[in-house]
Amino acid sequence: MSGIGEETAVGSLCSVHVPRAARPVPELARVGQFPAVQAAQPAIERLPAERSAVERSAVERLAPTSGLVGYRGPTACAAAGITYRQLDYWARTGLLEPSVRSAYPANSQRLYSFRDILLLKIVKRLLDAGVSLQNIRVAVTHLRAAESTDLTGLTLLSDGATVYECTSPQQVVELLGSGQGVFGIAVGAVWQELESALGRLQAERTDTGETLHGHDPADELAQRRNRAG
Repeated sequence: MSGIGEETAVGSLCSVHVPRAARPVPELARVGQFPAVQAAQPAIERLPAERSAVERSAVERLAPTSGLVGYRGPTACAAAGITYRQLDYWARTGLLEPSVRSAYPANSQRLYSFRDILLLKIVKRLLDAGVSLQNIRVAVTHLRAAESTDLTGLTLLSDGATVYECTSPQQVVELLGSGQGVFGIAVGAVWQELESALGRLQAERTDTGETLHGHDPADELAQRRNRAG
């Protein structure tokens, strides 16, 4: 399988929810929607009042998950652990296009949302596990269309041929007991990992185009120690 996941097979796509008939598995609930921050109420991290106005201006920022924050291609690649070639190929073939801003019109920079990059990480892990691009495409379409519940409680399991979704520990146990699942992705854990990573990387406000600089707590701690010394 190619490193960028080029499709080599043709024909109809396999269902993300239909296991092989010879191996019955429990019926699983549908995936829900990612928790979203309303545009009018962005999640803000504010500095303590005793810091200077310059420090507040420099560090006050939108949370990585805010709908007012977008990430350019190189940042999306760094956070998702993929190459720019993979990112570009997946966007051009429609596997996973940026939801904030595409590369069209010409010369515009693609801009990805937090949710987009979360799906990029999931695609990368499924691809590494040997899941076919056809099944990954169906899984991505399903996850993008989810509207009702919080995806952070979801676990994806795969036997390398089919992707299954579990919304409870019991479903995970039942699926593993049936011999189907050999590879798992806890979406909530991926979410937390990504939120931490993006908080240290450069972003862009989707409403104003303003550049948002990342914040590394380790750097701030070092600065405090230097000031104290």
